[in-house]
Amino acid sequence: LPSDPSNIYRALDLAPSDLMEDLNRAKILITNYHAFKLREKVNAPRLTKAVLGKGDPGLFTETPDEMVRRVCRELGAKKNIVVLSDEAHHCYARKPEAEPEKLAGEEAQEAKKRNELARIWLRGIEAVKKKIGVRAIYDLSATPFFLRGSGWPEGTLFPWVVSDFSLIDAIEAGIVKVPRVPVQDNAGTSDLPTYRNLWLSVHEGLPRKGRKTEAVVGEPQLPAALEGALRSLYANYETYYRLWEQNSEARAKGITPPVFIVVCSNTNVSKLVYDWVAGWEKPHLQVGDTEGEPIVIPGKLELFNNERDGRWAARPNTILIDSEQLDSGEAMSADFKKIAHAEIERFKEEYVQRFPGRNPDDISDEDTLREVMNTVGKAGKLGEHVRCVVSVSMLTEGWDANTVTHILGVRAFGTQLLCEQVVGRGLRRMSYAPGLRVVQSPAGAEEIECFEPEYAEVYGVPFSFIPCAGGAGSPKPGPLPTRVRALEDRIACEITFPRLIGYRYEIRSARLSAKFTEDSRLALSTKDVPTRTENAPIVGESSIHTLDDVRCRRINEVGFLLAKLTLEKYFRQEPPEGDLAKEGTAQDVQAWRFPEVLAIAKQWLAQCVVCKDNTFPQLLLFTELAHDAADRIYGAIVSASESERLLKPILRPYDTFGSTRYVDFDTTKPVMTTRADKCHVSHMVADTGSWEQKLAQTLEDMPEVVRYVKNQSLNFTIPYTIAGEQRNYIPDFIAIVNDGHGSADPLNLIIEVTGEKKKEKEAKVA
Repeated sequence: LPSDPSNIYRALDLAPSDLMEDLNRAKILITNYHAFKLREKVNAPRLTKAVLGKGDPGLFTETPDEMVRRVCRELGAKKNIVVLSDEAHHCYARKPEAEPEKLAGEEAQEAKKRNELARIWLRGIEAVKKKIGVRAIYDLSATPFFLRGSGWPEGTLFPWVVSDFSLIDAIEAGIVKVPRVPVQDNAGTSDLPTYRNLWLSVHEGLPRKGRKTEAVVGEPQLPAALEGALRSLYANYETYYRLWEQNSEARAKGITPPVFIVVCSNTNVSKLVYDWVAGWEKPHLQVGDTEGEPIVIPGKLELFNNERDGRWAARPNTILIDSEQLDSGEAMSADFKKIAHAEIERFKEEYVQRFPGRNPDDISDEDTLREVMNTVGKAGKLGEHVRCVVSVSMLTEGWDANTVTHILGVRAFGTQLLCEQVVGRGLRRMSYAPGLRVVQSPAGAEEIECFEPEYAEVYGVPFSFIPCAGGAGSPKPGPLPTRVRALEDRIACEITFPRLIGYRYEIRSARLSAKFTEDSRLALSTKDVPTRTENAPIVGESSIHTLDDVRCRRINEVGFLLAKLTLEKYFRQEPPEGDLAKEGTAQDVQAWRFPEVLAIAKQWLAQCVVCKDNTFPQLLLFTELAHDAADRIYGAIVSASESERLLKPILRPYDTFGSTRYVDFDTTKPVMTTRADKCHVSHMVADTGSWEQKLAQTLEDMPEVVRYVKNQSLNFTIPYTIAGEQRNYIPDFIAIVNDGHGSADPLNLIIEVTGEKKKEKEAKVA
């Protein structure tokens, strides 16, 4: 959501600040495709429905139109919407008249389920199109091809794919982690290492889907190959964890511990693995065979153990998630709630501690677990301390945890799509800050900027297209970025600032006049716009292209255009007090001044425009030249009204004010830790070396400075014009200074650190 303060556009600086205004104007609704499922309108017993419905099962179910009204309610009266289908490989039509594929067991059940969900998604969009209209659909997917059971050959790309950037390309480009898979072992039982396709060795010893939850209650017992895989991968994880634990700098910067995820085939398998890893409850019989408090038995893997001193730890290291249960849009099953009951209650307690005043009874179990899962790897959130995630169906949604280093697949992988999706849980890089590396070229050694490689260790996922990657040796951490962010406990040091698109003078005089100076003159030449062009072929006749059709336009048309543009840019009425949003609308133009401005524009055309090189005044109909002309006309009017003018800002209509509270980014540049009583932001980045750092230290030491901030990722800009071109000046610092008028009336000071004079800088200062 672009309007969210922590949106990814701001976090990764993806969009220029002047385009964020357009993004914020969009009306955006985010929903899960399960919302397209037709829901029951009345909760009644089956017999009641059969009697009242007289055999019509749809009488108590939503119609497609009712479903669309429910799903699209937030869009209001909007018509012809744009649909962005994320993870769109789950949204397709089965190939018509295709022969059924011969699938068996769980593979056949999964294919049937995938096709049913695809129909829900596709029919939902068709219902939206029929009810309110769809302008266009954009399918987004990293794996845009058909699965087995779809009626199409497995792996066939969707026919509407317009761009393909495969996982292997992303790995080679360094924009994701590099997965490492088993390539050799000493088992000697098959061509593939045991842990490469683990499911083949362990599936017979694991509980099937559909068995009662009670079947896996008691001491968890894993097949030997699965336990071996867990212990082997955990040993490597422990190496990563100890490196993180010993790195106090990383922990001080808010980098959370590495994460180990296990993707299971069903809830019973996940419960079994979870109990073995994190601990389980053993019934405790007291004297007389009465049941007492259960005994908590610790898990087998120390760093993932949730037991502390015979009780469940207040802050679990391992969590159990069934994302299919969370994302279905329906309540979790009673079985899963029973499995995760203790975990849910502990997180609710922590949730209430973090957000005082919230009643734990008002927080649903689904919301609690979803919050934990979505915040794994995020400092200061519910999931920040999670080290291990045991999950089911963690494949159909995005998950932006970037601290995943180890992945274990305990399920069948019928398609390469599933392989890519499981490994995709651990491919997001921790740092996108480039470092310098020395490479050898024919010209000799040279330094280039590139990403340091980051790795994800993978067991149980049988890739068939990735070359075996790996190698002995200890993991080597890359350069650690510094997280620069606004700190909540420093909110007293917050600095707010206006966001401008330009300036205007409020001219108080009843009649307008103009004072033309040397700055009012504008010379047109073919350097700006060629007026004659010759096109020549390799052989044959040449052709001459001119702008004679522009030359034929009336000069009065030029005068009217310049007067209109000057009026719209600079002559606005004051909006009602406190109603900044109305400034910039068509209604607030001072239309009664048009005759005066038109007369001045014609006077300027006659006196100040110089045409060189076979040019002509009609070239001022070109937009860029017209704006330059309007600026000069307005400057002449302001010069004649110096005693009766007041400078006014033109604020952005959708993003009027900015604040330091939204600063949050990573950097590998040198930083200085700021004082808690002087700066809202944790660090100051020294872009120009010691000068900025010296200034920041000086500001912190001066008692007159109440608070300050470095203008980085603030989007605080000062618009200015030079040579007719609109630009944005980004000053270095903002300081709030007590200049003797007391704390209630401080001075807002903009500071630029510079060592040379340029005409651009003079324009910025002006």
